[in-house]
Amino acid sequence: MELRAFLSRRVVTPEGLRPAAVLVDGERIRAVVGLEDVPTNAVQQDFGEAALLPGLVDSHIHINEPGRTEWEGFRTATLAAAAGGYTMLVDMPLNCVPATTTVPALQAKRRAAQGQCRVDWAAWGGVVPDNPQDIEALAGAGVRGFKCFLVHPGMDEFSMVREADLRTALPLVARTGLPLLVHAELPGPVDAATERLRGADWSRYTTYLQSRPDEAELAAIRLMLSLCREYEFHLHIVHLATSLALEELRSARAAGLSVSVETCPHYLHLHAETIADGATLCKCAPPIRERANRERLWQGLRDGVIDLVATDHSPCPPAMKCLEEKSFRSAWGGIASLSVALPVMWTEARQRGFTLMDIARWMSREPARLAGCEGRKGQIAAGYDADFVVFDPETEFTVIADWLHHRHPVSPYLGESLRGVVKKTYLRGTAVFDHGRFPGEASGGEFHQ
Repeated sequence: MELRAFLSRRVVTPEGLRPAAVLVDGERIRAVVGLEDVPTNAVQQDFGEAALLPGLVDSHIHINEPGRTEWEGFRTATLAAAAGGYTMLVDMPLNCVPATTTVPALQAKRRAAQGQCRVDWAAWGGVVPDNPQDIEALAGAGVRGFKCFLVHPGMDEFSMVREADLRTALPLVARTGLPLLVHAELPGPVDAATERLRGADWSRYTTYLQSRPDEAELAAIRLMLSLCREYEFHLHIVHLATSLALEELRSARAAGLSVSVETCPHYLHLHAETIADGATLCKCAPPIRERANRERLWQGLRDGVIDLVATDHSPCPPAMKCLEEKSFRSAWGGIASLSVALPVMWTEARQRGFTLMDIARWMSREPARLAGCEGRKGQIAAGYDADFVVFDPETEFTVIADWLHHRHPVSPYLGESLRGVVKKTYLRGTAVFDHGRFPGEASGGEFHQ
């Protein structure tokens, strides 16, 4: 098999951003060498000043197949992922039917994925009140960890858990050594706030924002930190929206608790003051909060309290966003962003003095670590899968539907001017996205260590 060399003046490596050649032998990276050290027998491809980043890893995505492929599916989700520079997705256990809470359900998901995927994928298992007997079996069958909801998730096939359910499940989760990903909102503060809003105008974004107060997140995070202290498991807080929890999370980690935290591009780009009434494409849970809160989340990334950025790509048919009714109460809560998450993040990050090294840490290395695939995914280094994205960080573009590629091309980012364009995406040494095209066959598959 021929040796290939991918050259760039800006390669993001674990040691820093530098001119380098990535030597690829088959599906793996053999070495990263200086431009002057490329073997004479290597077939070269020179990307010049375009940056070479490790393939992005999205550890929080809702693919929805089997069962709700009309919302999204493996084919369309992985097309959007490849276009966005993602080479690995880890699918959440809800929104599909059956939910991934048993081994047979995991096997159904595997059958659904066969032959459809443009990038690699893996699955999280679910923790629900009636499946403690399935937790260790799911771990043995290959899930990368577990997800639970402390508030109703918006559909009945995946039940929320209460403290008593957690106390039954957590010794089993801890025994697997895998992380528990938690949607951290408690229903009490949400229910109380919603009751106070009886008769309010639900076309107004401020009404929705008030209905899911910071306290719902804070109370949930405090509960989970207490349980983490007691049961000694790896706790991961998904889609942190409130900056008010940052200090308590910082203190918990300083005390030695195994806690990691993510936030999402929409919490770092959008803010409540600019969300128009009726703009239900911006509805998600927890909600997008105020500008000052957004800036404190960025500080949380700077300080290392927030480890990673994941999309929480949660698409649905356009009718479910209630675009005509304009009701934040009725609309589905979810934002689809796979194809544009990298430019959204880079647009904001560069303005705050962050670098491509930071982007690679938040969107490649740390999500790969969370999913337990850090030995092969998330870095441009010898022995790793040859997953990388050719990224032009200077070019600006306006988001149009043709850039999105997920099943229903609706997004709150349509019409926005963003900086940074994904030119090509390589999965295990093969181009899966090339200047707007998707060459070759679907070569992605389930990740196995």
